[in-house]
Amino acid sequence: MTTDYEFPYPSPELAAQHPFVPLEFERLDEAEMVARAERFRAHMSTRRSVRMFASEPVPRHLIELAIDAASTAPSGAHKQPWTFVAISDPSVKRAIRMAAEEEERVNYLENRMNDEWQQALAPLGTDHHKEFLERAPWIVVLFEQRYEQLANGDRRKNYYVKESCGIAAGLFIAALHHMGLATLTHTPSPMAFLTTLLARPDNERPFVMFPIGYPMPSTLVPDLARKPLDEVMVVLE
Repeated sequence: MTTDYEFPYPSPELAAQHPFVPLEFERLDEAEMVARAERFRAHMSTRRSVRMFASEPVPRHLIELAIDAASTAPSGAHKQPWTFVAISDPSVKRAIRMAAEEEERVNYLENRMNDEWQQALAPLGTDHHKEFLERAPWIVVLFEQRYEQLANGDRRKNYYVKESCGIAAGLFIAALHHMGLATLTHTPSPMAFLTTLLARPDNERPFVMFPIGYPMPSTLVPDLARKPLDEVMVVLE
């Protein structure tokens, strides 16, 4: 097996135009790789979406660390087209809850969500009441930046925005779980009210909302099983 490319990367021309640095990478033996992978898999398998939050405060620094970790995500052309808005102000959280519940009331009670959709949600026990948005010590709203707004008023295109934000959201969830916090991905539809409530610019659009905190000691979660590996993986050898 060869580990060398037949062509130089970066090319001398590319390296002359843009800075490159040596990759920091620790090569592990296979046994350590397997051990790390199994520990991570076992830990992540305990992750559950939580709707019952304790009122105990969460230090802001933990939220900052999780957002910082999420921002290591790869993104189209390295545009990093995301903004994480972190809210602990009780009045803002209440306003978010009121607006979200109104949208969800229309979804659930006025059939904006069709019967098939509501049947799919039935095992989760959800309805239009979203008290967790007010009770959780933090709400973080991830906004996707549809384009970059320059200081001179010009626009610059962002690439693969939804894919980039989806990867960042996944890392954010993993970071929170790794540090011992619980969260829930909440996407009231439509979510345009968040742009207004949080005074975000026109180039941003809400992608997903995360209430964050410690679960209540008496928290119950749906008794669900995840698909086994052979249902989610196809191998071509």
